[in-house]
Amino acid sequence: MVGSLLLRGMLVGLVAGLLAFAFAKVVGEPLVDQAIAFEEQLAQAAGEAPEPELVSRSTQAGLGLLTGTLAYGASIGGLVALVFAFAQGRVSAFGPRGTAALIALAGFVAIVLVPQIKYPANPPAVGSGETIQARTELFFILLGLSVAIAVASIGLARRLMVRHGGWNAWIAGGAAYVLVMGIAFSVLPSVNEVPETFSAVLLWNFRIASLAMHAVLWTTIGLGFGVLAERRLIRPASGRRLAALAIR
Repeated sequence: MVGSLLLRGMLVGLVAGLLAFAFAKVVGEPLVDQAIAFEEQLAQAAGEAPEPELVSRSTQAGLGLLTGTLAYGASIGGLVALVFAFAQGRVSAFGPRGTAALIALAGFVAIVLVPQIKYPANPPAVGSGETIQARTELFFILLGLSVAIAVASIGLARRLMVRHGGWNAWIAGGAAYVLVMGIAFSVLPSVNEVPETFSAVLLWNFRIASLAMHAVLWTTIGLGFGVLAERRLIRPASGRRLAALAIR
């Protein structure tokens, strides 16, 4: 059962990755080109020689981007499927579609939205190469905290559900997540390496496009996997009931 759900999740993830690639190609890549042009202007103004291009821009925006989104989509699809296999009937009282949608929504918030509020995505020309390791470490620390706290908050809500009811329990779990993440936001250092002359509009549009690309991927996985999981779980059971009635 788990293997069947995992396969379906990864297949939906590939489709989601393809849609994310199309969105990034149409919406995101022109913004990247504008940021690269700004970076080149800064280098020329400083009298610096252009850096050698290890991977061509066409490869980055084509095959490289496609490979990355497909791999990411398949990974997230598999992750959603595994969480679904554990959560269905245990954490959520919803059917397969509702459970899959809730898992995708929670994953998007914990893995994408919340970490990017503190450490948003940056286009080329934003961020120093000397601090890239430190910035990456901070982002993954916050990502790990967000996922761990989200899991703990769900566990808290489940424990409170029997005594206080589902509505109050989930509000308490959500409030606990927001509170602890707020503390994490205040403790972790901020990073601001945006050049003074960099276009604020371009930066805003790039960050929104990055979030939107993730939203396309997670939404496709949440809705698509829910349909496939429902067919896998409900239709075989209906078939067995019909066979039992026919025997009688």
